[in-house]
Amino acid sequence: MEPALTSCPACGKTNRVPAQAAGRPRCGSCKAELPWIVAAGDADFAAVAEQSPVPVLVDFWAAWCGPCRMVSPVLDKLARERPGRIKLVKVDVDKSPGLSRRFDVQAIPTLMVMVDGKVAARQAGAAPAEVLRSWLDGALAGRAN
Repeated sequence: MEPALTSCPACGKTNRVPAQAAGRPRCGSCKAELPWIVAAGDADFAAVAEQSPVPVLVDFWAAWCGPCRMVSPVLDKLARERPGRIKLVKVDVDKSPGLSRRFDVQAIPTLMVMVDGKVAARQAGAAPAEVLRSWLDGALAGRAN
């Protein structure tokens, strides 16, 4: 699990953010909470996503998928708008067939919100930014769609 490099939204400093941690990532300079955007696969999904201290937005995607490439920047933006409140975990279905089978992913992109290691909400297919924002906020508030 390689740490991701993330710019602090408050001060602009670049920070290494681990894929897995017990707490929430904070800027080493100004201590502001950082967006948590990482990749996971068959081998490390349990540690990265299911044992996360914050709710997880899982994005099942593939490099060849046009709708996935359209949704990805929206998901990044949603994660950056909620530093310390969610973790965005990207799963490449071509590299992680075990997770695709386990979660019965039949269309991509497939999005899931996991809270305390359990699936709280699920959505397949690309959707406009406002629809995704509303779906995510509802799932985080406990109103699964």
